[in-house]
Amino acid sequence: MQFSEQSRVWIYQSDKELTDEQAARLHILLNNFAAEWTAHNHQLKAKAEVRYNRFIILIVDESQAGASGCSIDKSVNFLKRVEQEFGISLFDRFNFAYREGEKVLSAPRHRFEELLKEGKINSNTIVFNNLVPTLADLETKWEVPFKDSWHLQLFGSLVHN
Repeated sequence: MQFSEQSRVWIYQSDKELTDEQAARLHILLNNFAAEWTAHNHQLKAKAEVRYNRFIILIVDESQAGASGCSIDKSVNFLKRVEQEFGISLFDRFNFAYREGEKVLSAPRHRFEELLKEGKINSNTIVFNNLVPTLADLETKWEVPFKDSWHLQLFGSLVHN
């Protein structure tokens, strides 16, 4: 199924990495949810995926039917059930993900600040912009160097080059 580059994207980041088995189980639940996701009784052209055993990405191509407040509520309720089933937190916006080599890690805000001060996260460290709004942005602006991210505005004074 082909999706427009302007498809809407929602990214939810887990506070901890899922095991491969958990990610496989979650993928099945996400596929089932996406297949049944509706807005005002109209089927949404939707898909969902798990990346790096840490991120849940929901994608809706609104050329067919637009996501409404009710449909977004359905996704949030579904994800709250996922949190309970997997023992994870998906709604903590002050949990920041970054790369350390090939590994994707996350840290709460205070620890993230400490890592910056220690130079373990620097201007070239890849961070994740979970606020990207479209599929095109997901592919080009989601994983970016710290120096090119919104994180710079929040933590810029702590960065070592």
